[in-house]
Amino acid sequence: MDNVLKLIGNFNQSQEQVTKAQPVPGGTPSMPSQSNLPPVSFYQSNGKNPSPLGKFKKLLKFLLGFILIAGLIATVILVVLPQITKIPFGGRATLTYWGLWEDSNIMEGIISDFERENPGIKVEYSKQDPKQYRNRLLTRINSNTGPDIFRFHNTWYSMLSGVLLPIPEDVISKEEFARNYYQVTEKDLIKNGAIYGIPLEIDTLALFINNNLSQAAGLSTPATWNDFINNARAMTVKDENGKILTAGAAIGTYKNVTHAPDILSLLFLQNGVDFNNIEGSSDRVQGALSFYTSFATDENNVWDNTLDSSILAFSKGTLGMFFGYSWDYFTIKQFNPNLSFQIVGVPQLPGQNTTLASYWAEGVSLKSKHQKEALLFMKFLAKKDTATKLYQSQAKTRAFGEPYARVDLADTLKANPDVYTFVFQAPSASSSIFVDSTFDEGLNQEANTYLENAINAITENNNSIQTATQDFSKGLIQVLQKYGQ
Repeated sequence: MDNVLKLIGNFNQSQEQVTKAQPVPGGTPSMPSQSNLPPVSFYQSNGKNPSPLGKFKKLLKFLLGFILIAGLIATVILVVLPQITKIPFGGRATLTYWGLWEDSNIMEGIISDFERENPGIKVEYSKQDPKQYRNRLLTRINSNTGPDIFRFHNTWYSMLSGVLLPIPEDVISKEEFARNYYQVTEKDLIKNGAIYGIPLEIDTLALFINNNLSQAAGLSTPATWNDFINNARAMTVKDENGKILTAGAAIGTYKNVTHAPDILSLLFLQNGVDFNNIEGSSDRVQGALSFYTSFATDENNVWDNTLDSSILAFSKGTLGMFFGYSWDYFTIKQFNPNLSFQIVGVPQLPGQNTTLASYWAEGVSLKSKHQKEALLFMKFLAKKDTATKLYQSQAKTRAFGEPYARVDLADTLKANPDVYTFVFQAPSASSSIFVDSTFDEGLNQEANTYLENAINAITENNNSIQTATQDFSKGLIQVLQKYGQ
C-alpha cells in the first residue's frame, strides 16, 4: 500500500381599505324662535301626523341604525371573514404532499400548524415507497395525477427539470436562501437563477469508529488518510492463513461496502476530479480508483469481498471503521443497541477540508392545479420555527431528527455529538452523482454501475487500473450526455 500511496501523488488536495362612513349630509335643523311658537297643543302628535321634531327623531334613528348595520357588515366582510377562512387565493384547495422517510404522525404537527393558519388549504401527506419512486413520480405528474409537493434527491434536478416549478422571490429570495442554507444546496437547487427546492435536512458522509477496537489498539481519531491507513491496519486481525477476522476499515471492494459509490465520490472530490472534463481528469480518476482498491488488494489489506456487508460487520463489532450517514446510526443501534462507537469527520488530505453531501429537498410540481397554495406551503416549510418543530417531532421517536438544513440551527445540535458531526461538515460539503440509496433507476444508478464495473475489474478480474479507468470514463460520458449533465 505504501507503493500505492507514492503512485497517487496527484491525490491532493443556496383588506381592502375600509372607507369610513361619511357624516349625514346637512346640519342640525334650526329651531323657531320662542316668540313665534304656536300653542303647545299644536305640536302634539295625533298618531297620524307626527310633529316635525318626531319626524327628525325617527330619521336620526334610521340613519344611526343604517350606519351601525353597514359597519357591522363591512367588519364581517373585511375583518372577520378573512380571519375565519383565510383563503388567500379565492377558493379552497387540497394539496397532495409526497414524502419518503417520515411517517404521517411525524409530519402532522407542522401540517396542522399550516392548516390552522390557512383554513382554506388542506394538506394530505403520503409516505411513499422509495423503490421506483422517481419513475412513479414522473409518470404520475405527467399524467396529471401526481402530487402538488414532493421530495426529491439533491442530484435529481436534470431528471426532474421538466416538472419542477421555480420558486418565486416572494416565497424565498436567493439572498435569503444563501443566508439560511449551506453552499452545497445553492449549487444543487438554484439553477439558471431560479430556486427549485427547499431542503428540510442536510446529511454528509462521516466516519463511524468502534470505540472498543480503537481503544484496545491505543489509537486516536484519524484526521488524515495516512492516519486512517495506520489505524485500519492496527485494528485488522487475521488468522494464520491470512483470513480477516476483524477488519480495520470497510473500503476497497464494491458489493459488500455500504455506500461504496459515496466513498469513491469523496475520493474524487478530494482529488480534484472534474466531471465536466472527465477525459482531462483521467489521471486523478485513476489515482482515486487505485487508492480505493488498495485497501482490498494490497498485501496488508484490511478488507476483502468475502466479508459481511460493512454495516452488518460494524454492527456485529467485527469492523473498526465504517463510512456512513446519519440514518445509518439507527440501523446499527437497532441491530446492536450496546455497541459503543463515535462519529467523526472523514479523513482529509493535508491542507484540505472536503466531504460529501447527500440529502433531500421539497419541490412543487409544474403541473399542480394549486401552485399558489403549494408555494404558500413551501414558504411555511422554509421558516425557522417549522424546521425546529419538525426536528423536535422526529426526535420524540428516535435519538435525533434529520440534521438541520438551516445554518442558523446547526449550533443547537452541539450537545449531541452523534448528530452534530453531520452538520459540522456541511459548510465544506459538495455533491456528486455517485451516491447510493436514492433508488432513482436513472442517473445515480447508471453512473454507479460503471463505477462498480471498474472496481470489480480491478479487485476481481485483475484488470489494470488504466484499463478500468478508461472503460469507466467512456461509460460515464454516455450517462452524463443522456441526462444533460
